[in-house]
Amino acid sequence: MTDTTLTPVDAQEIEATGDYVAINLDGVPLRVLPVGQWRPSFLRALRTADFDGWAALALHPDDVATFVELDSTMDEIGDFTARAMSAAGEAPGKSGARSASSRTTRKR
Repeated sequence: MTDTTLTPVDAQEIEATGDYVAINLDGVPLRVLPVGQWRPSFLRALRTADFDGWAALALHPDDVATFVELDSTMDEIGDFTARAMSAAGEAPGKSGARSASSRTTRKR
């Protein structure tokens, strides 16, 4: 399992680097762009299991090599990317937009 806790020093350092959120993979904090800043190409890379490609797009440039070197299992990567997607409070595909009415409307 991955550890999601950071030391206060790690958290401050990551926070100071910009718009990234820190997510641990195999106990190593990696900086990931919030899901709201992901482009469709990020999701395409995940759907095609191009995790190294996704890392190059979504992770802080200094953390990409670490992600590749960790050589994590598919379960660990799946958990990591799921936590990265939910870190901003909303997973992709779940819009805060108003849903369509369940009532049917009749034509006049």
